[in-house]
Amino acid sequence: MTDLLDPIRLASILVMWLSLSVHEWAHARSAYALGDNTAKALGRMTLDPMAHVDFVGTLLLPLIGVPFGWAKPVPVNPTRFRRDVKMSFGMMLTAAAGPASNVVLSVLCLGFFAALWHVAPTLAEGPAGQIVAIAMVMNLLLAVFNMVPIPPLDGSRVAAHFMPRSLLPFWHGVERAGIFLPFLVIWGLRAVGIDIFAPFVALSYDLLRAVIP
Repeated sequence: MTDLLDPIRLASILVMWLSLSVHEWAHARSAYALGDNTAKALGRMTLDPMAHVDFVGTLLLPLIGVPFGWAKPVPVNPTRFRRDVKMSFGMMLTAAAGPASNVVLSVLCLGFFAALWHVAPTLAEGPAGQIVAIAMVMNLLLAVFNMVPIPPLDGSRVAAHFMPRSLLPFWHGVERAGIFLPFLVIWGLRAVGIDIFAPFVALSYDLLRAVIP
C-alpha cells in the first residue's frame, strides 16, 4: 500500500493513463480523417482517460508496475473510409497512428527534460525531472510494445497490409487468441534470453544522458 501511495508511482500511473488516452485518440482521429466517424460518434475521439479505460491494460498493469499497457480498442469501420482510401491502407494508417503518437510524446518529453535541465537543473534532478524522464521512457516502450507484429496489437494491422491476401484469413483467426498472445510470445522470448524492450530502454537512457550538459 505504501508503494502505491508513493508520489512518483502515482504520477507514473497518471502518465500511463494519459499516454494511453493520447494513443487511442490518435487512432480515432486518424480514422475520422480518413472518413470513418464511428469512434467520434461513440465519444472515443477524446483525450478523456475515462472514455478509454480497460480494466487490465489501463488499470491493473500500471498498478502492478508494468511499464506498458493498452486501453479499450477504438472501433474502426474501414467500409466508411473515403472512396479514395484503400481499406487495408487506411487500417494500416489508423493502426500506426497510435504508436506514432507515443513516439511524438516521447520526443516531446525528451525535449522538455533537456529544456528543464538547462533552465532549472535543480528541478530536473528532482521529482519533476524524474516524472518527465519516466514519461519519455514509458511512451517509447508503449510505441514498441504496440508495434510488435502479433495480433491483436497495432503492429499486426500494419503487417497485414503487406501480407499476401491468402494469409489474411489465418492472420485474422490468430486475432481471436486475444491480447494475451503477445505477452506469451514476449515472455517466451525472454525465457530464451531475448528481451525486445532492453535495447529501447538503453536507448532512452542514452538519450536522456545525451541532453545533460
